[in-house]
Amino acid sequence: MKEKESTGQTIREWMPQERPREALLLAGPESLSLSKLMAIVLGTGKRGLNAEELGRRLLRAFSSLRGIDFASVSEIRRISGIGPAKAAQIKAALELGKRLCREEAGGLPGAPDPAWAFRYVMDYYGPYLRDSAVESACLILLNRRHAPIRVVELGNGDFAGVIADPIRIVREAIRSAASSIILVHNHPSGVGEPSEDDATLTIAVHDICALFGIHLLDHIIIGGNPNDCHSLVIEGLLPNGQ
Repeated sequence: MKEKESTGQTIREWMPQERPREALLLAGPESLSLSKLMAIVLGTGKRGLNAEELGRRLLRAFSSLRGIDFASVSEIRRISGIGPAKAAQIKAALELGKRLCREEAGGLPGAPDPAWAFRYVMDYYGPYLRDSAVESACLILLNRRHAPIRVVELGNGDFAGVIADPIRIVREAIRSAASSIILVHNHPSGVGEPSEDDATLTIAVHDICALFGIHLLDHIIIGGNPNDCHSLVIEGLLPNGQ
């Protein structure tokens, strides 16, 4: 749908089919432009600027939805017309999208194909870690059917520093009666390719876990772009623990 040029009119003065809410009800959400969808989230504009024009200004300021998601609340509030309530509405809407991705990721089905863990991690953790400004590592603990038991946040900082004590990983797995684990961490630099240190340390974790009958199924590194993610198993840097 072609975006309406700014005319100084309020949305109530537009033809019904041009108003964001009415357009959604008539033609469905997929037919709306980003600025109209943003107008529905914002609800109202400001004096001299209706909600769709304000949404368009927000999109221009941050270039994309991903840019808005990455921005802090204080940065979003720098846009004239967006106060704490509107900033909260925007962040809530974006978080709902992330939660939908996690909901659709589901569980981890037991399967011989190592790609299943990679797909799960990318759907479940990608939206959160891809734009993180700090390097974070977490540990997914799984039962014998490869269903997630719980997730342990290992910490923030350089991966080698976070995993300085692999015995902690073994303790967490034993405490939860996990039979297998998946390591996940991100590269804030945007380059997801594993370093030599990443590969060496992962092998060390794999070997220590094996002594206790715990399988390291994979170590997945999330880069800054959706296609820049790496599985050490798929890339042949780690033995398949299944």
